[in-house]
Amino acid sequence: MTEKATVDFMRGIAMRAPGVMATRDFYEKSWGLRTVAQGNDGTVYFRGTGAEHWIYALREDTSFGIDYIHFGMNSRARVDALHAQLTAEGISVSGAPAELSTPGGGYGFTALDPEGRRLRFSAEVSRHEDTDDSRAMPRKVSHVVLNTPGMEDLNGWYREHLGFRVTDYSADMMIFLRASTDAEFSDHHSIALNRAQYPSVNHVAFEMPSIDSFMRGIGRMRVAGQSPAWGPGRHGPGNNPFAYFVSPSGFVIEFTSEVHKVEEATHQPEVWPRDVPEKMDTWMTAGPPTPAMRTVMAGRPDAGWQTAG
Repeated sequence: MTEKATVDFMRGIAMRAPGVMATRDFYEKSWGLRTVAQGNDGTVYFRGTGAEHWIYALREDTSFGIDYIHFGMNSRARVDALHAQLTAEGISVSGAPAELSTPGGGYGFTALDPEGRRLRFSAEVSRHEDTDDSRAMPRKVSHVVLNTPGMEDLNGWYREHLGFRVTDYSADMMIFLRASTDAEFSDHHSIALNRAQYPSVNHVAFEMPSIDSFMRGIGRMRVAGQSPAWGPGRHGPGNNPFAYFVSPSGFVIEFTSEVHKVEEATHQPEVWPRDVPEKMDTWMTAGPPTPAMRTVMAGRPDAGWQTAG
């Protein structure tokens, strides 16, 4: 039996919004990213202190939402195998894998999930030398949480077609999914699905290199005039500290660190209750999100895309 092709890791995410270019200074001066390039269409690409060529991008558009989620593949052969698999399974794809024109280059293609989100899969994207020097700057995008009205169906789709694995559940409201890997340990989750009224982005999490840099990042934001909208605290699922902020475009973004590493040989998914405070926030410092914060995390309805191209 032929082994299923699977996604290897999270690279980052590209977002779109009206007036988004006016927020560039926020991401550079407050959030701690650095501009690595600007595309011909005006998209601005930011890198973290890790080796990934870019981890976050902003494109001017008339609507708010995800441009595409960017996943990494470990080789061209794995890109080709995933493309062949998705094509055979009737998934909408952008065409044959090809050389990419976005910063860092690479080789890949784009597909659509059932709710119209574009997903890019790429290999051989150029990498930077890791410049992590503990200056309290984000290293990488740790995970993306997606709001969905069809959580169970979307969970099945990501598992069946892309090989994601369930790590944990937050009651019956969230499912945490990790990328498939042959490694002994893997990040607790690359994406999570949150039960909601409509498709949208809930938040994007940026990983800091240490708990000290996590706290210093919060301090830098406070000095810049913005306190966390929720946090700091420490999640039960993933065991990661959290501090959520709201970007000038209204997107929720998170500082996190020390995300739990799942031992693949022994891990069993756990259902974490939402009515036990120390299970939701093991530090007991943040409390639940306010109604206003829940509204912001619901995001704006994202109509997505009709084609993967």
